[in-house]
Amino acid sequence: MKVLFSHSYFLQFDPKQVAHAKPYPPLGTILAAAFLRENGYEVALFDTMFANAPEELIPLLKTFKPDVFVIYDDGFNYLTKMCLSNMREAAFLMQQYAKAYGCRVIVTSSDAADHYDKYLNNGADYVISGEAEYTLLETMQQLEKNISHLENIKGLIYSDAGVIKKNPLRPGSKHLDELPLPAWDLINIGPYKKVWLKKHGYFSINIATTRGCPYKCNWCAKPIYGNSYNMRSPENVVKEIVLLKQLFHMDHIWFCDDIFGLKRSWVKEFADLVKAAGVRTAFKIQSRADLLVQEKYVTDLEAAGCEEVWMGAESGSQKILDAMDKGTTVGEIKQARKLLKQHGVRAAFFIQYGYLHETVEDINKTIDLITETLPDDIGISVSYPLPGTAFYEHVKQDLITKENWTDSDDLDIMYKNTYDSPFYKKLHRYTHYTYRLEKLKSDGSLFPAKLFKSLKYSFLKRRLKEELSAYTTEISTGIIKPI
Repeated sequence: MKVLFSHSYFLQFDPKQVAHAKPYPPLGTILAAAFLRENGYEVALFDTMFANAPEELIPLLKTFKPDVFVIYDDGFNYLTKMCLSNMREAAFLMQQYAKAYGCRVIVTSSDAADHYDKYLNNGADYVISGEAEYTLLETMQQLEKNISHLENIKGLIYSDAGVIKKNPLRPGSKHLDELPLPAWDLINIGPYKKVWLKKHGYFSINIATTRGCPYKCNWCAKPIYGNSYNMRSPENVVKEIVLLKQLFHMDHIWFCDDIFGLKRSWVKEFADLVKAAGVRTAFKIQSRADLLVQEKYVTDLEAAGCEEVWMGAESGSQKILDAMDKGTTVGEIKQARKLLKQHGVRAAFFIQYGYLHETVEDINKTIDLITETLPDDIGISVSYPLPGTAFYEHVKQDLITKENWTDSDDLDIMYKNTYDSPFYKKLHRYTHYTYRLEKLKSDGSLFPAKLFKSLKYSFLKRRLKEELSAYTTEISTGIIKPI
């Protein structure tokens, strides 16, 4: 049987990410394709990253003539975990085109795991929930033999005589080295490399060393891997780096794990193997403040090539961190920032506004944390309730008009909270301006020349503070004005 793989992330439907210009290939998709190919199936890929519309799938349906069409979203990329409605609609269209050309349609994604009924009602024959490679293989084997006994395939969701059947989840794979390396030959790397070099002057590629996250932040959705945490061996990861160096000559790696190198011993061995293989490459990771307060852990990261760490700081208010079940402290965030700086590793903060019962006092503590520690970069979002989380259960009765963001720059507060979406969008802007001004005063970096060309920095900061203060008053009195 011939299998055509795709994924539902269209960069062109996400203007913020077009401007950001940091596209990464669909890693999970090409890993699954490699796995099926290893098991004897002929595979091809329709990479939607640079496609302009779902209709661009049709020529490949005509020429490749697949028996099965698989939408296999890249579960390693946070953008697909956001379950954006733009991408869902695109997936529905691709499903319908594939059905029109006689394909069986299989879908696996964070969004499909939460909304399997919608996908089944819009052209999908099967939805896979949880870790998908082995479930996909078993489903393909059943289809190939024309056997309809699907009830024993763990992780499979399907409709039987109009009734949706949801089989038990499959346990996560503990031996990740047994999986093949991703099918990089399916990717046209040229457009990716072109965007990176034009915008940033270097080329970055993505690698996953782990699956899952054992921590239990109550707003974090984990429909694919749950709370499990499994690691590839350092040897296996270095093997992939060597291959990618030969194929693409990349300058940089994004290790797209939720938590990179949870065990310090793993990081130490990885650093030694990278050095021995002569493939030390600058990389960035995601981690936690409570891990980054260990100096030997940080020195091992730096030795391996780590140049930037994004940590989920989230808030400068301990009250909010505790409400999130974050398991970290404001003190650890400050200490981690200091230690990373001492060892020449850039520290970047993920900041989250809008958690339940957040007040202006909590917001001011977050801004104080940013201006005191002056991280090397910040990324600001607002709390986003996704099914399967304790946070969602708290607010689902208060959801207002929609359940998913349209694109990654949506940032709507979708439930009744202390303040509403216009307030947080203004706060988002204010925080970025305040951060940039403080960085400029501190080290002269992040100077947005066009924006501040004719303005005195102190005047702009004062104006923005007044604007935010006035807006807070507007909300407290119930008078909501548009930005």
